[in-house]
Amino acid sequence: MAKGAVRSPNIWDHPATYEIENHAFDRLGLVTALLTDVADWTERAVLDIGAGTGFHLPLFAKTAKSVVGVEPNSDLVAIGERRIRHLPNAEIRLGSATDLPLHDHSIEMMHARWAYFFGPGCEPGLRELDRVMARGGVATIIDNDPTTSTFGNWFRRGYPRVDPIAVERFWSLHGWQRHPVLTAWHFDTRADFEAVVKIEFDQQTASAIIKAHCGLSVDYAVNVWVKHF
Repeated sequence: MAKGAVRSPNIWDHPATYEIENHAFDRLGLVTALLTDVADWTERAVLDIGAGTGFHLPLFAKTAKSVVGVEPNSDLVAIGERRIRHLPNAEIRLGSATDLPLHDHSIEMMHARWAYFFGPGCEPGLRELDRVMARGGVATIIDNDPTTSTFGNWFRRGYPRVDPIAVERFWSLHGWQRHPVLTAWHFDTRADFEAVVKIEFDQQTASAIIKAHCGLSVDYAVNVWVKHF
């Protein structure tokens, strides 16, 4: 594992189930549309921090000049390498948000989705981000919005120590702009839905969610945080 790695038990322990979750999230492309609008990566050098199995790298590689994913889990890096082996402008490297294997001021667009940057405490990663971002570049962070939506309600129950007000205040004070998006999970089967809920929440919370929620769709609010350099 890379220096400074922060364990992510959902994807680290259950990469196949997390793949299902990635496919279920934002099928209408609302988050992708916002990212394209606020941080167009066409012909830019793109960095995906916490790239996992490289799920998002092919999307960026379609139009980016270059794409590099950084992931602290070597097993996930190996999966990511297989995913992008036919993409000449994409690669994935072992590293962490606090120790990026990149040159100074070499990145023009950064994407992090549910990875490391969760508000107070992530200052070391922000300092490292300042080092690698080029002048005129833009960074984006996608995180849950616990203040609204069905998923947000579940998140508050499952993670009561997360203070959404403190998180929003943190990003605002560090010069980031909030772009709220209401999207959804859409699953193909009930088994997929239940499997994903079980890797995202503790057993008691997951059991209550599965018992109470019917269907295959869940409205899901996120915040896209954006900063220009």
